[in-house]
Amino acid sequence: MSEQLLEPFQFEFFRNGMLAAILVGALCGAIGVYVVLRGMSYIGHGLSHAIFGGAVAAYVLQWNFYVGAGLWGFVAALLINQTTRRYRIGADAAIGIITTASFAIGVALISRVRKFTTNFEAALFGNVLGVTFDDVLVIAAVALFTFAVIFFLYKQLLFVTFDREVASVYGVRADWIDTLLSFVLAAAIIVSMQTLGVTLIAAALVVPPIIARLLTDSFSKMLFGSALLGAVSAAVGMYLSYLIDVASGATIVLVAAGMFLCALGVRAWRQRRGKGDASLGPVAAHPWFE
Repeated sequence: MSEQLLEPFQFEFFRNGMLAAILVGALCGAIGVYVVLRGMSYIGHGLSHAIFGGAVAAYVLQWNFYVGAGLWGFVAALLINQTTRRYRIGADAAIGIITTASFAIGVALISRVRKFTTNFEAALFGNVLGVTFDDVLVIAAVALFTFAVIFFLYKQLLFVTFDREVASVYGVRADWIDTLLSFVLAAAIIVSMQTLGVTLIAAALVVPPIIARLLTDSFSKMLFGSALLGAVSAAVGMYLSYLIDVASGATIVLVAAGMFLCALGVRAWRQRRGKGDASLGPVAAHPWFE
Protein backbone atom coordinates (compact mmCIF):
# COMPACT_ATOMS: atom_id res chain seq x y z
CA MET A 1 0.00 0.00 0.00
CA SER A 2 2.76 2.43 0.93
CA GLU A 3 4.57 1.65 -2.32
CA GLN A 4 1.46 2.56 -4.30
CA LEU A 5 1.08 5.82 -2.38
CA LEU A 6 4.70 6.76 -3.04
CA GLU A 7 4.70 5.60 -6.65
CA PRO A 8 4.34 9.10 -8.21
CA PHE A 9 7.50 10.31 -6.45
CA GLN A 10 9.59 7.77 -8.36
CA PHE A 11 9.30 9.98 -11.44
CA GLU A 12 11.46 13.07 -11.81
CA PHE A 13 8.78 14.98 -13.72
CA PHE A 14 6.35 14.49 -10.83
CA ARG A 15 8.88 15.59 -8.21
CA ASN A 16 9.69 18.71 -10.20
CA GLY A 17 6.00 19.37 -10.75
CA MET A 18 5.20 18.91 -7.07
CA LEU A 19 7.95 21.30 -5.96
CA ALA A 20 6.90 23.87 -8.54
CA ALA A 21 3.23 23.60 -7.56
CA ILE A 22 3.94 23.99 -3.83
CA LEU A 23 6.17 27.02 -4.41
CA VAL A 24 3.65 28.61 -6.76
CA GLY A 25 0.81 27.89 -4.33
CA ALA A 26 2.63 29.53 -1.42
CA LEU A 27 3.79 32.44 -3.60
CA CYS A 28 0.35 33.20 -5.03
CA GLY A 29 -1.27 32.71 -1.62
CA ALA A 30 1.01 35.30 0.00
CA ILE A 31 0.89 37.97 -2.69
CA GLY A 32 -2.82 37.34 -3.18
CA VAL A 33 -3.56 38.68 0.32
CA TYR A 34 -2.60 42.18 -0.80
CA VAL A 35 -4.52 41.78 -4.06
CA VAL A 36 -7.72 40.72 -2.26
CA LEU A 37 -7.55 43.34 0.51
CA ARG A 38 -6.96 46.09 -2.04
CA GLY A 39 -10.08 45.01 -3.92
CA MET A 40 -8.01 44.22 -7.03
CA SER A 41 -8.82 40.55 -7.50
CA TYR A 42 -9.32 41.25 -11.19
CA ILE A 43 -5.67 42.23 -11.64
CA GLY A 44 -4.46 38.63 -11.33
CA HIS A 45 -6.75 37.55 -14.13
CA GLY A 46 -5.89 40.61 -16.19
CA LEU A 47 -2.11 40.48 -15.81
CA SER A 48 -2.02 36.79 -16.66
CA HIS A 49 -3.76 37.62 -19.94
CA ALA A 50 -1.38 40.52 -20.56
CA ILE A 51 1.66 38.32 -19.96
CA PHE A 52 0.25 35.78 -22.42
CA GLY A 53 0.89 38.39 -25.12
CA GLY A 54 4.50 38.67 -23.96
CA ALA A 55 4.91 34.90 -23.92
CA VAL A 56 3.76 34.65 -27.54
CA ALA A 57 5.99 37.54 -28.59
CA ALA A 58 9.00 35.94 -26.85
CA TYR A 59 8.30 32.62 -28.58
CA VAL A 60 7.96 34.24 -32.01
CA LEU A 61 11.16 36.30 -31.55
CA GLN A 62 12.94 33.26 -30.07
CA TRP A 63 13.73 35.08 -26.84
CA ASN A 64 14.02 33.47 -23.45
CA PHE A 65 10.48 33.03 -22.05
CA TYR A 66 11.20 34.65 -18.70
CA VAL A 67 12.93 37.64 -20.30
CA GLY A 68 10.22 38.31 -22.87
CA ALA A 69 7.21 37.62 -20.65
CA GLY A 70 8.90 39.39 -17.73
CA LEU A 71 9.53 42.63 -19.60
CA TRP A 72 6.02 42.54 -21.04
CA GLY A 73 4.43 41.86 -17.66
CA PHE A 74 6.38 44.60 -15.87
CA VAL A 75 5.50 47.15 -18.54
CA ALA A 76 1.82 46.14 -18.35
CA ALA A 77 1.83 46.46 -14.54
CA LEU A 78 3.54 49.85 -14.75
CA LEU A 79 1.05 51.08 -17.36
CA ILE A 80 -1.87 50.01 -15.17
CA ASN A 81 -0.44 51.88 -12.16
CA GLN A 82 0.38 55.01 -14.14
CA THR A 83 -2.98 55.07 -15.93
CA THR A 84 -4.88 54.66 -12.66
CA ARG A 85 -2.92 57.37 -10.82
CA ARG A 86 -2.44 60.03 -13.49
CA TYR A 87 -5.70 59.88 -15.39
CA ARG A 88 -8.05 58.96 -12.52
CA ILE A 89 -9.33 55.94 -14.36
CA GLY A 90 -10.67 53.14 -12.18
CA ALA A 91 -8.26 50.25 -11.60
CA ASP A 92 -10.72 47.74 -13.10
CA ALA A 93 -11.08 49.84 -16.26
CA ALA A 94 -7.32 50.33 -16.65
CA ILE A 95 -6.72 46.61 -16.14
CA GLY A 96 -9.44 45.72 -18.63
CA ILE A 97 -8.11 48.02 -21.37
CA ILE A 98 -4.39 47.27 -21.07
CA THR A 99 -4.55 43.55 -20.44
CA THR A 100 -7.14 42.71 -23.07
CA ALA A 101 -5.17 44.71 -25.64
CA SER A 102 -2.04 42.76 -24.69
CA PHE A 103 -3.87 39.44 -24.90
CA ALA A 104 -5.24 40.45 -28.30
CA ILE A 105 -1.69 41.13 -29.51
CA GLY A 106 -0.79 37.56 -28.55
CA VAL A 107 -3.78 36.13 -30.38
CA ALA A 108 -3.01 38.29 -33.44
CA LEU A 109 0.58 37.03 -33.49
CA ILE A 110 -0.62 33.43 -33.29
CA SER A 111 -3.03 33.92 -36.19
CA ARG A 112 -0.33 35.68 -38.22
CA VAL A 113 2.75 33.50 -37.82
CA ARG A 114 1.09 30.26 -36.70
CA LYS A 115 4.13 29.20 -34.70
CA PHE A 116 2.64 29.07 -31.25
CA THR A 117 -0.33 26.79 -31.85
CA THR A 118 1.33 23.69 -30.37
CA ASN A 119 1.99 25.53 -27.08
CA PHE A 120 -1.31 27.42 -26.99
CA GLU A 121 -3.10 24.90 -24.74
CA ALA A 122 -0.15 24.66 -22.34
CA ALA A 123 -0.02 28.45 -22.03
CA LEU A 124 -3.75 28.69 -21.33
CA PHE A 125 -4.16 25.70 -19.00
CA GLY A 126 -0.64 25.02 -17.75
CA ASN A 127 1.69 22.05 -18.11
CA VAL A 128 3.08 21.41 -14.66
CA LEU A 129 4.46 17.99 -15.62
CA GLY A 130 6.66 19.69 -18.19
CA VAL A 131 8.41 21.76 -15.50
CA THR A 132 12.17 21.21 -15.35
CA PHE A 133 14.44 21.58 -12.35
CA ASP A 134 15.72 24.86 -13.83
CA ASP A 135 12.11 26.12 -13.82
CA VAL A 136 11.83 25.11 -10.15
CA LEU A 137 14.94 27.16 -9.37
CA VAL A 138 13.46 30.21 -11.11
CA ILE A 139 10.20 29.82 -9.19
CA ALA A 140 12.13 29.41 -5.93
CA ALA A 141 14.14 32.58 -6.65
CA VAL A 142 10.96 34.61 -7.30
CA ALA A 143 9.32 33.17 -4.17
CA LEU A 144 12.38 34.01 -2.06
CA PHE A 145 12.45 37.56 -3.43
CA THR A 146 8.71 37.99 -2.80
CA PHE A 147 8.89 36.76 0.79
CA ALA A 148 11.92 39.01 1.39
CA VAL A 149 9.95 42.03 0.14
CA ILE A 150 7.01 41.13 2.38
CA PHE A 151 9.31 40.61 5.38
CA PHE A 152 11.35 43.81 5.06
CA LEU A 153 8.47 46.04 3.94
CA TYR A 154 5.79 44.42 6.07
CA LYS A 155 4.54 47.58 7.80
CA GLN A 156 4.77 49.77 4.72
CA LEU A 157 2.81 47.28 2.62
CA LEU A 158 0.26 46.91 5.40
CA PHE A 159 -0.16 50.66 5.84
CA VAL A 160 -0.56 51.34 2.12
CA THR A 161 -3.00 48.45 1.75
CA PHE A 162 -5.39 49.75 4.40
CA ASP A 163 -4.98 53.53 4.23
CA ARG A 164 -2.92 54.79 1.32
CA GLU A 165 -3.54 58.49 1.97
CA VAL A 166 -2.58 58.37 5.64
CA ALA A 167 0.48 56.28 4.76
CA SER A 168 1.68 59.07 2.46
CA VAL A 169 1.22 61.62 5.27
CA TYR A 170 3.42 59.50 7.55
CA GLY A 171 6.21 59.44 4.96
CA VAL A 172 5.54 56.08 3.33
CA ARG A 173 6.23 56.31 -0.40
CA ALA A 174 2.92 54.83 -1.47
CA ASP A 175 3.57 55.21 -5.21
CA TRP A 176 6.86 53.34 -4.90
CA ILE A 177 5.23 50.61 -2.81
CA ASP A 178 2.43 50.24 -5.39
CA THR A 179 4.93 49.91 -8.23
CA LEU A 180 7.04 47.37 -6.36
CA LEU A 181 3.98 45.31 -5.49
CA SER A 182 2.88 45.35 -9.14
CA PHE A 183 6.30 44.12 -10.23
CA VAL A 184 6.28 41.35 -7.63
CA LEU A 185 2.78 40.33 -8.74
CA ALA A 186 3.85 40.27 -12.39
CA ALA A 187 6.87 38.10 -11.53
CA ALA A 188 4.66 35.71 -9.55
CA ILE A 189 2.24 35.37 -12.47
CA ILE A 190 5.06 34.78 -14.96
CA VAL A 191 6.55 31.87 -13.01
CA SER A 192 3.05 30.47 -12.36
CA MET A 193 2.02 30.28 -16.02
CA GLN A 194 3.54 26.89 -16.76
CA THR A 195 2.11 25.41 -13.58
CA LEU A 196 -1.43 26.79 -13.68
CA GLY A 197 -1.85 28.47 -17.05
CA VAL A 198 -3.38 31.82 -17.89
CA THR A 199 -6.94 30.77 -17.08
CA LEU A 200 -6.29 29.46 -13.55
CA ILE A 201 -3.76 31.88 -12.05
CA ALA A 202 -6.46 34.25 -10.81
CA ALA A 203 -7.97 31.46 -8.69
CA ALA A 204 -4.60 30.72 -7.07
CA LEU A 205 -4.26 34.41 -6.18
CA VAL A 206 -7.78 34.86 -4.82
CA VAL A 207 -9.06 31.63 -3.27
CA PRO A 208 -6.41 30.99 -0.52
CA PRO A 209 -6.55 34.59 0.81
CA ILE A 210 -10.34 34.50 0.92
CA ILE A 211 -10.26 31.20 2.82
CA ALA A 212 -7.76 32.65 5.31
CA ARG A 213 -9.88 35.79 5.59
CA LEU A 214 -12.90 33.69 6.54
CA LEU A 215 -10.96 32.01 9.34
CA THR A 216 -9.11 34.87 11.03
CA ASP A 217 -9.24 38.60 11.76
CA SER A 218 -5.46 38.88 12.18
CA PHE A 219 -3.53 40.16 9.18
CA SER A 220 -0.33 38.27 10.04
CA LYS A 221 -2.26 35.01 10.48
CA MET A 222 -4.12 35.69 7.24
CA LEU A 223 -0.83 36.18 5.39
CA PHE A 224 0.78 33.03 6.78
CA GLY A 225 -2.44 31.01 6.48
CA SER A 226 -3.00 32.01 2.87
CA ALA A 227 0.53 30.95 1.85
CA LEU A 228 0.11 27.66 3.72
CA LEU A 229 -3.32 27.00 2.20
CA GLY A 230 -1.94 27.73 -1.27
CA ALA A 231 0.91 25.28 -0.77
CA VAL A 232 -1.34 22.55 0.69
CA SER A 233 -3.97 22.85 -2.04
CA ALA A 234 -1.20 22.66 -4.66
CA ALA A 235 0.36 19.55 -3.10
CA VAL A 236 -2.97 17.76 -2.66
CA GLY A 237 -4.13 18.79 -6.13
CA MET A 238 -0.91 17.55 -7.76
CA TYR A 239 -1.17 14.19 -6.01
CA LEU A 240 -4.85 13.73 -6.84
CA SER A 241 -4.28 14.71 -10.47
CA TYR A 242 -1.83 11.83 -10.80
CA LEU A 243 -4.20 9.33 -9.17
CA ILE A 244 -7.31 10.26 -11.16
CA ASP A 245 -5.52 11.36 -14.37
CA VAL A 246 -6.96 14.89 -14.52
CA ALA A 247 -5.19 18.13 -15.48
CA SER A 248 -3.01 19.25 -12.57
CA GLY A 249 -3.86 22.97 -12.67
CA ALA A 250 -7.59 22.31 -12.70
CA THR A 251 -7.31 19.79 -9.85
CA ILE A 252 -5.33 22.25 -7.73
CA VAL A 253 -8.00 24.92 -8.18
CA LEU A 254 -10.81 22.44 -7.44
CA VAL A 255 -9.08 21.37 -4.22
CA ALA A 256 -8.81 25.04 -3.22
CA ALA A 257 -12.50 25.50 -4.03
CA GLY A 258 -13.33 22.52 -1.80
CA MET A 259 -11.30 24.09 1.01
CA PHE A 260 -13.27 27.29 0.50
CA LEU A 261 -16.55 25.41 1.02
CA CYS A 262 -15.13 23.87 4.20
CA ALA A 263 -14.11 27.35 5.40
CA LEU A 264 -17.64 28.59 4.80
CA GLY A 265 -18.92 25.74 6.96
CA VAL A 266 -16.45 26.59 9.74
CA ARG A 267 -17.44 30.25 9.58
CA ALA A 268 -21.15 29.41 9.80
CA TRP A 269 -20.46 27.15 12.78
CA ARG A 270 -18.49 29.89 14.55
CA GLN A 271 -21.26 32.43 13.93
CA ARG A 272 -23.82 30.06 15.44
CA ARG A 273 -21.63 29.85 18.53
CA GLY A 274 -21.81 33.64 18.78
CA LYS A 275 -18.24 34.49 17.80
CA GLY A 276 -19.47 37.07 15.35
CA ASP A 277 -18.03 38.27 12.10
CA ALA A 278 -14.31 38.77 11.73
CA SER A 279 -13.46 42.09 10.18
CA LEU A 280 -10.26 43.73 9.10
CA GLY A 281 -11.06 47.33 9.88
CA PRO A 282 -8.80 50.40 9.73
CA VAL A 283 -5.18 49.46 10.08
CA ALA A 284 -4.50 51.65 13.11
CA ALA A 285 -7.24 49.96 15.09
CA HIS A 286 -5.53 46.57 15.16
CA PRO A 287 -2.88 45.39 17.59
CA TRP A 288 -0.99 43.47 14.89
CA PHE A 289 0.08 46.79 13.40
CA GLU A 290 2.06 47.63 16.52
